Amino acid sequence: MSQLTKTETLYEQYVQELQQIADIRYAVALLQWDQETYMPSSGADFRSRQIATLSELAHSMFTAAPFGNLIETLQQRNDLSPDQQSNINLSRYDFEQQVKLPSAFVRSISETTSKAYHAWIDARKANDFKVFSPRLEELVSLKKQEAELLGYSGHPYNALLNQFERACTTDILDAAFQQLVPPLQQLLQKISQCRQVDDHLLKQYYPEGDQWQFGMELLQRMGFDLNAGRQDRSEHPFTINFNSKDVRITTRVDEQDISNMTWSTIHELGHAFYEQGLPSEQYGLPLGEYASLGIHESQSRLWENNVGRSKAWTRNFLPVLQHYFPNQMDKVSEDHFYKAINLVKPSLIRTEADELTYHFHVIIRYELEKALIGGSLAVHDIPEYWASQYEKYLGITVPDDRSGCLQDVHWSHGSFGYFPTYSMGSLYAAQFFAAANIAIPGLERQIEQGEFTQLLDWLRKNIHMHGRRYTSEELCRNISGEGINSRYFMQYVTNKYRFIYAFQMEEVAL
Repeated sequence: MSQLTKTETLYEQYVQELQQIADIRYAVALLQWDQETYMPSSGADFRSRQIATLSELAHSMFTAAPFGNLIETLQQRNDLSPDQQSNINLSRYDFEQQVKLPSAFVRSISETTSKAYHAWIDARKANDFKVFSPRLEELVSLKKQEAELLGYSGHPYNALLNQFERACTTDILDAAFQQLVPPLQQLLQKISQCRQVDDHLLKQYYPEGDQWQFGMELLQRMGFDLNAGRQDRSEHPFTINFNSKDVRITTRVDEQDISNMTWSTIHELGHAFYEQGLPSEQYGLPLGEYASLGIHESQSRLWENNVGRSKAWTRNFLPVLQHYFPNQMDKVSEDHFYKAINLVKPSLIRTEADELTYHFHVIIRYELEKALIGGSLAVHDIPEYWASQYEKYLGITVPDDRSGCLQDVHWSHGSFGYFPTYSMGSLYAAQFFAAANIAIPGLERQIEQGEFTQLLDWLRKNIHMHGRRYTSEELCRNISGEGINSRYFMQYVTNKYRFIYAFQMEEVAL
C-alpha cells in the first residue's frame, strides 16, 4: 500500500468516525428541538434520560483513545490537503478539550440541563425564580467543576467563554466594553433629550394567524430555503440545525406587538442563513461547523438590524404589512414606520431591546455570570442583583421575575459564557456590513427592491463557506483589514439615530 493511499484510508476512517459522532449529536439536537416545541410536558424526565445517554455516548466515542491516536497519526503526516489539515488540527484541539471532561460528568451536566429547562418553564409560568433556583444551583456548581476540569488562566469564567468564543477572556471583554460604553452612553444621553418617536402603531391588536402568515412570507421574500428548513413556535426563539439541509427556526407571537414576531423571525433567519450556508460536503467535520458564536450572532444581528431596521427594508416591506394588516397599517407613512421600529427606550426584555440599550442587557448578564462562576454571587441573590443592575445601567425598575431574571433560556441550557457573544456579534455585524456596502454597489437599492441575493452570496463567500477554518478575529481581518473595532458600530448608529431623533452630532471617524 502506497503512503498516499494509507493516508487517504486513515483520513477516510477519521471522517467516518467523526460523522458517526455527528449523527448522534444531531439526534440529540432533534430531541432538544422537539422538547422545546411539541413534546408533551409529562415526557420531560424520560427525555432528559435519552438526551443524557446519547450525549454521553457521543462524548465517549470522541474522547476514546483510539480516535485520539488516529488524529495524532494524521496530524504528523505531511501529505494532507489544506482542508484535511485544518480539520485534523481543529479536531486535535477539540479532543484535547473534551478529554478533560469524564463521560460521567458529561452525562450529569446533560441530564441536569434537560431537567433545568423544564424547571425554567415552570418558574416562568409561576413567575417565581425560587422554582428554578435549585436546578440553577446544580448547574452553576457543575459549571464551576467544568471550568476546573478544562483549566484556565486568570478568571475561571475564561474556561466557559472559550467554549463559545475561542481565546476570548474577561480581560478582552472588559476592555471592549470599556471602549464601547462611554460613546454609547453619550449617544443615549443625546437621544434622551430629544422628542420621543411614536411606536404605538406597533402595539395594536395583530391576530396571531395573520402574523404567522406574514412571518412565513417574510422568510420566503428574504430568501430562507424552506426546502431545507422550517419555522415553529417556542417559548424562546431559537435556531437549530441537524445538517445544512435541515435548519429549523422558532419564533413567538404577541398579538399586542407585531414587532416581537417580526424581528425575532428576521434575527433567527440570520442564524439559519449561516447554517444553510455551511459546506454540506464537510458534514460532521470542523470545516462544516460555524466559526464561533460571536460570528454566528453577527449574522443574525446584521439581518435583524443593519438590514431589517433600515430605511430600505422599510420601503420594501411596509406594503406587505399593509396588505396583511390594512386596519392597523393602511395610513402609516414610511417615515413614521421607520422611526417606530427604531425607537430607543430602556426596556426590561433583552430580545425586544433597541440596538443601543441592548448592549447593557448583555453587560448585566456578563457581569452576573462572572460573579456566579467566580463565587462572589450566590444563585439565590440573582433577583436582587438583577434589579439593582437594571436600575444602574438602564434606570428602570424590574417588576417581577418573569420579565427579569427568568426571561432568558440560556442558563437552563447550561450556556454560561454565551451572553457576551451577543455584543460581539453586533460589533462584527456593523463592521461586516460596512465592508459589504463597499463590495456590493447599490446594496441599499437592492434591499429597497427586495433583492437580498447578492448580500447573502457575499456572506456565504466571505463567512459561511469557511466553517471553522478561521477564528473570529482572522475572519474579521480578512473581511475588513482589521480586528474587531467598535467604532464601526458607533458610526452606523450615530448616523442612523441622528436622523431619526433629529439632533446634531459629529460623525464617528474610523
